[in-house]
Amino acid sequence: MNRTDHPHTFTQLNDLLDFLDLDRAQLTDLDPAPPGFGLRVPRAFAERMQRGDPADPLLRQVLPLTLERQTVDGYITDPVADAAAERAPGLLVKYAGRALLLVTGACALHCRYCFRRHFPYQDFGPSPARLERALTEIARDSQLTEVVLSGGDPLLLDAARLNDLIERLEQIPTLTRLRLHSRVPVAIPSRLSPHLAERLSASRLQSTLVIHANHAHELDASVCRVLHDWQAAGVMLLNQSVLLRGVNDCADSLIALSERLFTCGVLPYYLHALDPVAGSAHFQVSDATAKLLLETVRARLPGYLVPRLVRELPGDYAKRPLD
Repeated sequence: MNRTDHPHTFTQLNDLLDFLDLDRAQLTDLDPAPPGFGLRVPRAFAERMQRGDPADPLLRQVLPLTLERQTVDGYITDPVADAAAERAPGLLVKYAGRALLLVTGACALHCRYCFRRHFPYQDFGPSPARLERALTEIARDSQLTEVVLSGGDPLLLDAARLNDLIERLEQIPTLTRLRLHSRVPVAIPSRLSPHLAERLSASRLQSTLVIHANHAHELDASVCRVLHDWQAAGVMLLNQSVLLRGVNDCADSLIALSERLFTCGVLPYYLHALDPVAGSAHFQVSDATAKLLLETVRARLPGYLVPRLVRELPGDYAKRPLD
C-alpha cells in the first residue's frame, strides 16, 4: 500500500505500522485485536509521529499492547466512580456548582490510558430522550452554574446539534459558564471550526475550551493555527495532560510541552496522575517521581506555565493536588 493510499483514520495495527515504517519485530507485546477498545488513530495525528521510532511518545499513547489484558490490583473499569455520580442518564455531578454532560460516546483518537475506555455508553450514553432528561435536571438544580461538555468528544458532534445544545444551555438562567473538553484540536485540527469559536465567543455563557495534549510533538503548526484562531475569537484555552511513563515522564518533556502550549495560545491547567483504569497500569508513574518532576519544572518555568499536579479520587469534593 502506498502512503497516499492510507485511510484518514487507522483502525488496523498493520496499516499504522506500515505507515510509520515500523517492522513488527521492532515492537514486542503488540495486541492487534484489543478486546472492546480497538485502535483508532487519525492520520493527522500519525503524521506527527517519528517514522521508524518504536518509542515515539505519540505512538506510545495509542499502541495497543497485550499488557492491557493483565489484571492488576487496584486497576478497575470505573476508576473515578462515574456511575456513582450519575444524576440523570449522561449527566454526572461530582463537584459543587458543576455538572458534566456526556454528549457522545465517540472519540477521534483512542488513547490507551483513557479512564472511560470501559464506560457503558450503550446503557448511559447520549440519546435524544436521555439528553432531554439531563437538560431538565440541569434546569431544575439552581446550584449548577457551569456545564462541562464531554464524552467521548463533544467536538465530534455535527455543527447543528452542537449549536442546538448550546442554545438550550443558554436558556437556563442559572448557568453562567460552559466548558468543552476535547482531544479533537490535537487529533484532527481541521475539524475545529472557527465558526464555533465565534459562536461561543458571542454566547452569554463564558466559554472555555480545554484541550488534551501530553507531548509537545502533538502541537504542530496546523494545531497551533486553529488554536490561535480560537484564542483570537475570545475563547479561553486551557490544557490538561496525563503523566504517562514512556511518554512525558521527564522534566524536559513537560517543560517543552508547557512552552509549546503557550506559543499556541494555551495555558497549562492540570497534569493528571494516571487514573487507575483497567488496562493502563504500564503507564503508571509513582507519586514520588511525579512530585520531583514538578519541582524541576517549577524551578525552570514561570508559575503560569506550571500545570497543577492532581489526582481525581472518587467522592472527593475536587481534584486533589499532589504538589
